[in-house]
Amino acid sequence: MIFQLMKAKFLPGRLGLYSLLWTATVFGQTAGAPDSATEQANPEYSAANSASGQSTQGGPVSYASVTQLNGLLAQLEATSKTTREDLAKLRIERWKTDSSSKKQSLSDVESVQRNLQNALPEMIAQLRNAPEDVPATFKLYRNLDALYDVMSGVAESVGAFGPKDDFQALSNDLNSFEGSRRQLAERVNNLATSKEQEIVRLRTDLKTAQAAIPAAPPKKVVIDDNEPVKKPVAKKKPVAKKPTTTTPATPPPGETPPQGSKPQ
Repeated sequence: MIFQLMKAKFLPGRLGLYSLLWTATVFGQTAGAPDSATEQANPEYSAANSASGQSTQGGPVSYASVTQLNGLLAQLEATSKTTREDLAKLRIERWKTDSSSKKQSLSDVESVQRNLQNALPEMIAQLRNAPEDVPATFKLYRNLDALYDVMSGVAESVGAFGPKDDFQALSNDLNSFEGSRRQLAERVNNLATSKEQEIVRLRTDLKTAQAAIPAAPPKKVVIDDNEPVKKPVAKKKPVAKKPTTTTPATPPPGETPPQGSKPQ
C-alpha cells in the first residue's frame, strides 16, 4: 500500500525532472567547456580574478558579495561531495520492491551522480569567474532546484525500502541543498534589484547630462540698409585678333624676278 501511494505521488514528475537534469548536464559540458579551457590555459589569471573580486565581464565586485558567494559555493561543493558518496553506498538491488521501481531509482541516482560530477562543477566555475552575473546565478539555482526534486524522490524511496542510515544521510544532504538553494534564490533577487537600480541611475544621469548641454544659438545674418548696393562688374569680351598676312619680299634693284617656265 505504501509503495502504491509513493508511486502515484512521485513517479509522474520524475520523467520531466530527469530530462531537466540530463539537459543541465549536457549544457554544462558544452557551454562550460570554453571557460574550463581558459582556466586551464591560464590558471593564475583565474585565481587572481577570484581572489581580487574581479569579474571576467569587466566590472569590479564588492568584497562582501564575493565573500558571500565563495562561502555559498564552498558549502555547495562540500554537499555535492558528501551526496555522491552517500548515493554510491545505496544498495537498491536489495530493496524489497518490484524491478520497475528499482530501475527507476537506479536511473534517478545515475542522473544525479552525472549532474554532480559534470554540470554542477562547470556552473560553479562559471559563477566564480563572474560573481554577479545574473544568468549564471539563475542557471545554478535552477539546476539545484531540479537536483533537489529528483533527490527528494530518491530519499522517499530509500525511506520506504532502504536502511534508516541511508535515509538519514540523504535527508541531511537534502537539507544542505535546500539551504544553498534558498541562498541562491535570495542572491538572484538581490542582484536583479541592484541591476535594475543601476539602469535607472544610468538613465537619470544620461538625461541630466543631455539637459546640461547648451543648445547652439541660431546664426544671425545682419543686413545694412545704408550700405550701397554694389553693381556687378560687367566682364569685358576678349577682342578677336586679326590674322597676320605675309607680303612677298621685294627684289633688289637690277634683278628681275624669276619667271615661270612657259609651257612648250
